[in-house]
This record gives sequence, C-alpha cells and structure tokens, in this order.
Amino acid sequence: MDDRSKTGIPKGVFDNTFQNGKRMLGLHDNILNYFNELNASAFFANASIPDAASVARLVDTLKEIVFPGHFASPHEACMSLERRIGSLLRSLLDMLADQIVRTMRHDCLSAGSPCDACRQTAYTGAGKLLNSIPRVRRVLQSDVQAFYEGDPAAKSHDEIIFCYPGFHAIFVYRFAHRLHGMGVPLLPRIMTEYAHGITGIDIHPGARIGEGFVIDHGTGVVIGETTRIGKNVRIYQGVTIGALSVPKDQCDSLRGKKRHPTIGDDVIIYSGATILGGKTFIGARSVIGGNVWITRSVRPDSVVMMEPFQLKILPRDARKKAGQEEDGHGNS
Repeated sequence: MDDRSKTGIPKGVFDNTFQNGKRMLGLHDNILNYFNELNASAFFANASIPDAASVARLVDTLKEIVFPGHFASPHEACMSLERRIGSLLRSLLDMLADQIVRTMRHDCLSAGSPCDACRQTAYTGAGKLLNSIPRVRRVLQSDVQAFYEGDPAAKSHDEIIFCYPGFHAIFVYRFAHRLHGMGVPLLPRIMTEYAHGITGIDIHPGARIGEGFVIDHGTGVVIGETTRIGKNVRIYQGVTIGALSVPKDQCDSLRGKKRHPTIGDDVIIYSGATILGGKTFIGARSVIGGNVWITRSVRPDSVVMMEPFQLKILPRDARKKAGQEEDGHGNS
C-alpha cells in the first residue's frame, strides 16, 4: 500500500520537518549566544565593510578614467570626453569615500573608538587619490610600454591593457598602494585580493615597485608586504618574493619591519624562482634563472641558475625495449 497521504506527501515528512525545525532553532540560539559572548551584535548593527562587488565597480571606474574609451559602454562612448570624465570623477569620489568610511568605521568600532570624523576624513582621502590619477597613469603607461617592448606576442598597447592579467594586477596594485600609503585600512588589501582572485597574482599593497614593471603570464606570483622592487624589472609566472618563516611568538615583533627582499633595477626573474628574506638584495641588471631558491644577496650583473639536470632522450622503441629488459631481470 502506498505510504502517501491524500495530500501526496510521504508519511513522516511532517515529523522530520518538525524535528529539523527544532534543531535549527537550537543552532540559531547557539550562534546568537556565541555572538553575544563576542559583543558582536553592536558591531554588526552599525558597520558594514566593503564588499567585492563595490571594489570591482571602483576598479572598473578607475580603468575608465585612466584609459578613457577603452572600457566605456556604447552609450557612454558617444559622450564627449570632458563630460564623461567629469561624470566618472564625481561617481568615483562618492564611491571611494563610501568604501573608505566603511573601513574606517570598521576599525573604529573594533577598537571601541568614536567615529565622528570618519566621513570627512574619507572624502579627504578620496580626493587625494583622485589628485594622484595623472601621476599614477604616467607610471602605468611606463608599465604598458615595458610589456610591449619585452613581449613580441603583444601586437599593441591596447592588447596589453585589455588582455594581460599581469597588467591588471599591477593596475590595481598601483592605486591600492596609494591608499595604503595614506593609511587607509583594509580597503587596499581588499583591492589587491580582488585582483589576486581574478589573475592569480598576489601583490601586497605595501610593496614598493618602480616604474616599467612587468609580470609576464603571472599565475602564482607572490610579492610580499615589505618588498622593494626597482625600475624596469620583469618577472615571470610562479615567482615568490617572500619572507622567511618565523616562530609564532616572534610575529608581533616583526610587524612593520623589513621581511622581504629588495630587487634592484633592470632585474629579470624567471618562472618558479623563490627569493626570501628581508636582508636579501638582488643587485641591478642580474638575471635569476627558473626554479632557483635564494636566501642571500646577489651582486649586481650576476646570473643565477641551477646546475642543469641530465636529460635522457630515447626513441620510443628504445624506451619500450629498455622497459622489457628491466622486466626480464626482475628490476622493475
């Protein structure tokens, strides 16, 4: 006999739903009790931190301003340049100030401090970033030129601006670094982590990077907080410019101190290289080969490479025969 009632719902469903509901209420109460222990309810009631969608819009607006005509919609492309830039700047000022004030309030509430001046301070910071756009654009143009001069696959500057993940990560970093230098909390990291998620390239906004910088291909690149990189440096995928590991009880004493390498001007670092330590200096015009591990300084004009592995290249038939001989001697 069918175990369904006249409603068509299997027997026992209501009982299970009731039991699940009781469990859900219990879980709900446990979570709220945990938040109350942390005194988190007041925090959540009064603050919201920037979200990924807002940061993405902010970055897109910066791109439209820095490279007008490249990222505009067909409707926007019909507007005069003067009108379009004016509209974008007004939008960016409000958008950026809103995100800055959110991060400032987040810090104020976390520290239990008053937050009366946050909005005015946020607009001041947003205005400073807008004023820096011409200077940042000149640096970004030097980055584009360096990409173009070093990559025969690049057919135009436009291709680099539109298509190259390394340039996108550098673009976001340049503006995040400005905000980081102003002391804006949290937002610079959210910006560079947004770029990290899209490109696979992790650049801390605290790193100092000179003009003419290139990250070719880029996936897996890591550049740490206190890294210093000179002018006209080119790095490839999988490169780590990082810190040496330290015991947990020493972490607090190292915050804000130099923990990452310094890379001189005109250095090339090939894929898979790992360079670690705050006292490590790579001299100007050096070439760092692929897959090397460096924890001590390198003089200028050096070439660093691994001892070559011995490769064995056999015809397919010879390889098969060698395998059969091993089987015959019981050595496989």
